[in-house]
Order: sequence, then C-alpha cells, then structure tokens
Amino acid sequence: MRFVIQRVAHASVSADGRVLGKIGRGLMVLIGVSDEDTKETADKMVRKMLGLRIFEDENGKTNLNLHTVNGGLLLISQFTLYADCRKGNRPSFIHAGEPDMACGLYEYILAECRKQAPVVEQVEFVADLKRELLNDGPFTIVLDSAEL
Repeated sequence: MRFVIQRVAHASVSADGRVLGKIGRGLMVLIGVSDEDTKETADKMVRKMLGLRIFEDENGKTNLNLHTVNGGLLLISQFTLYADCRKGNRPSFIHAGEPDMACGLYEYILAECRKQAPVVEQVEFVADLKRELLNDGPFTIVLDSAEL
C-alpha cells in the first residue's frame, strides 16, 4: 500500500465542474492499493499517517499531528501509484490491486479515518478528476507499507 501525503492549506477535487471533496487545513492523501494488501496493512498505514507530526507548533517545529491541529483529510484512490515503468514507455499496472478488492480497502481506510479525524472527505473514482491544492510547506511524504 502506498500513501502520498501532502500537507495543505486547502484542497479540493472536482469533475465536470462539480466539487467532489474539499477540505481546509489538513492532508490530501493519494492512496494506492496493491494486490497483496490487507486490512492489517491498512491499519498500519492509517496509524502511521494519523500519527505523523508534520504540522508546526507555536515555535515553528513540526511537532503536531492532524488531530492536534483539528485538520481535515481528503482521501483519493489512486491506482497509478503502482505504475511499473521498467519496460518500455507505457506503464503497467499489474501490481495494482484488483478493482473490487482495492475499492473495499479504500472504503475500510475511510471508515477507520472517520473514527479518528474530524473531517474526512472522499472522492469516488472518476476518469477525469481535477485536483486543486495549496501546499502548506510544501510538505510531501510517501508512505510505503513495504517499508514500515
């Protein structure tokens, strides 16, 4: 499982001129699910993401987590995080999770985050998503379950 986490001042996702998800200060997270991932993998990733101390305290030190700053989460399923570009110029997605399984784990992640975060926005898969965000930092972190 892979999470690309961006600390944002605000972020939104739209399709066909309609806003699908929107947050103020918080984290926009792209979520890639592989064919080997489980609920246990998701639990580790969610725990690590929500515990990350990447928000600044009153002294300018990154000592605060999402909960402490009452931040929002915008969670976006992104199978392209498992693009394999080793052969040729067309990425292969053979290691991305099968759609039904990946969707189930994405829904599980949403439910677990909603237990712990005040604002959790989700984005259903649409082929032509448009993302807008204002990075706060910029601060971008990649979590890979293979490295936890």
